[in-house]
Amino acid sequence: MFVMNALMDLFAENTLLWVLTGVLAYSAAALWLRNRGVLPESVRVSGPILTLRTLRGREFLNRLAAPRRFWRGLANLGLGGALVAMVGSFFLILSSAASALNTAQPSAIQQPQNFLIIPGVNDFLPLSVAPEIVAGLAVAMVVHEGAHGLLCRVEDIDIESMGLVFFAILPVGAFVEPDEEATQAASRGARARMFAAGVTANALLTVLVFALLFGPVVGAISPAPGYAVGEVNPDSPADAAGLAAGDRIVEVGGQPVGTAGEFEAAIADAGDTVTVTADDGDGERDVEVDRRLQAVGSAGGNPLGVTVAEAPLTVESVNGEAVATERGFYDAVGDAERATVSVRSAAGASDGEANATTAEIPIGAYALGVQTDGPLDEAGAEPGEPLTIVSIDGERVRDAEDLSAVLGERDPDETVEVIAYDGGDERRAYDVELAPHPNRDGGFVGVTVFPGSSGLALDDFGVSEYPAGAYLELLGGDGGETGADGVPIGGLTDSPLGLVFVSLVLPLGSLFGLPFNFAGFTGDVTNFFVVDGALGALGGGVFLLANLLFWTGWINIQLALFNCLPAFPLDGGRILRMVAEAVISRVPLSDRHAAVRTITVSSGLVMLAGLIAMIFGNQILTALGLI
Repeated sequence: MFVMNALMDLFAENTLLWVLTGVLAYSAAALWLRNRGVLPESVRVSGPILTLRTLRGREFLNRLAAPRRFWRGLANLGLGGALVAMVGSFFLILSSAASALNTAQPSAIQQPQNFLIIPGVNDFLPLSVAPEIVAGLAVAMVVHEGAHGLLCRVEDIDIESMGLVFFAILPVGAFVEPDEEATQAASRGARARMFAAGVTANALLTVLVFALLFGPVVGAISPAPGYAVGEVNPDSPADAAGLAAGDRIVEVGGQPVGTAGEFEAAIADAGDTVTVTADDGDGERDVEVDRRLQAVGSAGGNPLGVTVAEAPLTVESVNGEAVATERGFYDAVGDAERATVSVRSAAGASDGEANATTAEIPIGAYALGVQTDGPLDEAGAEPGEPLTIVSIDGERVRDAEDLSAVLGERDPDETVEVIAYDGGDERRAYDVELAPHPNRDGGFVGVTVFPGSSGLALDDFGVSEYPAGAYLELLGGDGGETGADGVPIGGLTDSPLGLVFVSLVLPLGSLFGLPFNFAGFTGDVTNFFVVDGALGALGGGVFLLANLLFWTGWINIQLALFNCLPAFPLDGGRILRMVAEAVISRVPLSDRHAAVRTITVSSGLVMLAGLIAMIFGNQILTALGLI
């Protein structure tokens, strides 16, 4: 019984085990059907791999191949692009492998399951978009292999069979089997064009689907009015009141709010208890939130000496006055540089009593450390030392936003007096000549500031915004007042190639400083957008179309780049062989065939080693105790 319970717990926590169990069950059933002679001759089974063979479509390819000069010219362009991508992918794999081997703690993208394009197993591909991903993969494979077949007919190479490859029930490949003798009889250029045709077709399809996505489809989508709730903090007032991710807050205290800025302004003016109206896509409801000021994050070495771990801390009072909101906190502090702050946490307490911490601390913007050779360093501050900045030229600074606002009004090269408390709680004054700010207008004092006040990130409501307008603008749409200004990758959307790059990285958005990974217009996310314009009559169908285009383009470019790897049996490996044969044929060697084989086999082994190092290198080194 103990073993059975342990196995059940293991399966409940590991999606991959369920997938593997399903694959084994499918394989057993398919092999049984094959051995009983139930499957037709066109279906072949080898473990979990099933191939479906057919000659249908060959006549269509013959007719389509008629403008041979056009197809050869297009294939020559694709061959040039494939050669460039081959070289780039070779060095990309090597650099990624080296990075994986030198990283003590691998990032999420380097986890083995995240190299698989399987929704629900890959952490970045949610199960909700599985139909769109499977459809995009099927289209990509049919187009890829269809292009190989087309160029076979253009170059007078016979086709023995065509078909699809399935891993269990998922389409994972397609194939065109050219006649081997006809292939060898064709010229080296003809074969190279044929091998590059699949990559070329995937690239052209990517251009087509992204043009549709960035143009009429995304152009018909707009951000919905209100505050888009992307996340609700656990144990927060919003969580206790029943607000959830996917809600859109449209009113605060009876006052309509159309943007995140309007919501934040309305909440700042609200009292300790506030009623908000939330729309979850199925209708509106009123929610009463009893606000409670919490520290939801902390900087190491903060003046209060507390750490926010799994659960937030509750800020109970300032100078003995109970506070429930950020505004109440700052009103209690007033203009004083220091205040007595009391916080409590129920975590780790005994007998149900909450742990409390009370101390008099400076209230200001908490700098994590003075930058070496920065303005504060040159003014006499100790490099690397944390500081709590409480005023700039007599203007009170109580948190990170105050510091940003005050410095935004100053000019570079202007000298200001900075009052700050150091790590030893000593008050110090520095005459600082401001440097230009690296990311915006205004001055810079040479510090990195922790959000919030005195090393504590404060929150009295408990929700995080989903930047719907920013993501829409990153896809070429109109983000309205909540566009992509300040988004780390927003500047790339000024060109078509930039839009394609942004679309490829959006599902991995958290790795690039974005608050959420964007998996398309799916699930709760659709509540944050509305459809209007010419496509408005399609309603939610526009979201489905956008998802199909998004994932079809995403998978097509991934498939094209993967096939450009110079390793057999990928297209890149076959093209490398053609190139090696062309070069070696001009070199006076006694055994040219052996030289070509050495080049292609060596490249394949290097690519295989690089891929293994990328996926498993860190785990191997850790198991060996080398890192």
